[in-house]
Amino acid sequence: MTKRAKSSKSKTKTPRARAKARARRMLPKRGRKTAGPDALDSFVDAAAHTLDLKIEPAWKGAVKTNLEMTLALAALFADFPLPDDAEPAPVFAA
Repeated sequence: MTKRAKSSKSKTKTPRARAKARARRMLPKRGRKTAGPDALDSFVDAAAHTLDLKIEPAWKGAVKTNLEMTLALAALFADFPLPDDAEPAPVFAA
């Protein structure tokens, strides 16, 4: 057997790549069923109760999927490194 030369590419991931990997881990595994209600189901029920919203059972899956995607997209921005001199953008009004 011959040994391969090690790649000169760095194995460190960029913050965006780490966030994408974390977002993928947050999504449910395909073909895998959970035994009972998970945290998102409980959150959807609690939020609907708090906001006094009536969610039909047929729509709960869509609401949960939307929340999962929203959280996955938010994870992409959660660890984005900002420089120390970053300031908020000015507010423009029409």
